[in-house]
Amino acid sequence: MIDSIFNLTGKIALITGGGTGLGRHFATVLSGAGATVILCARRVEKLQQTADEINASGGKAHCYAMDVTSAASIATAFEQAASHGLVSILVNNAGTVAEPSLLKLDEEAWDSVQATNLKGAWLVAKEAVSRMVAVDAPGTVINIASVLGVAVQKGTGPYSASKAALLHLTRNMAVEWARYGVRVNSIAPGYYATDLAEEFLESPAGQTMLKRIPQRRLGNVEDLSGAILLLASDASAYMTGSCITVDGGHSLAVI
Repeated sequence: MIDSIFNLTGKIALITGGGTGLGRHFATVLSGAGATVILCARRVEKLQQTADEINASGGKAHCYAMDVTSAASIATAFEQAASHGLVSILVNNAGTVAEPSLLKLDEEAWDSVQATNLKGAWLVAKEAVSRMVAVDAPGTVINIASVLGVAVQKGTGPYSASKAALLHLTRNMAVEWARYGVRVNSIAPGYYATDLAEEFLESPAGQTMLKRIPQRRLGNVEDLSGAILLLASDASAYMTGSCITVDGGHSLAVI
């Protein structure tokens, strides 16, 4: 019973930003549960390395170039992925940051973050769900948000704004797409030792922040395995519009 409810055999899962960091781990976990994984990002070399490792371990993985800010690029990648079957699990993981404070931030950097983190998630989900609806097939969308979507930190304005909007977009998607048998949920990771956060975590501010995490440690990618497997599988059949926070208690209001 426990094994069967988490079994993804026969499912096709597409992960954006699937070549490195959290996306790479999500792909590995879903593959391990039996899914065929489709890795998408702009840098195909990184994708291929991850796909090769999954295939070598007995899984099934394919990779295609995708720019999540371009509807045309997204459509092309999904058309290529269709040769393996219908994508019924989508993990919207692609993301980017901008370093400057809000006063020093320029318009181009702001737009770049919103285009990838928010618009991109909508465009990819729209393409995936349109294809599910066209064949009357159920599916699940998992948006990777952040604790910075509900908490405030200096120097993360555009990123935090995009993730806060993504959390609310997740709820809108859940309400609108439930009628089609499509569930939409999100995961809000805390700080993990990935390429995206490495520079900040090594700074004095990063070390100070680390001390404020109740569990007194950064997240390991393995800490997200349960959340991604839950939301991708039938174990979450009655969940939609939910957010699972995996941050070691970092976002708790402590007095």
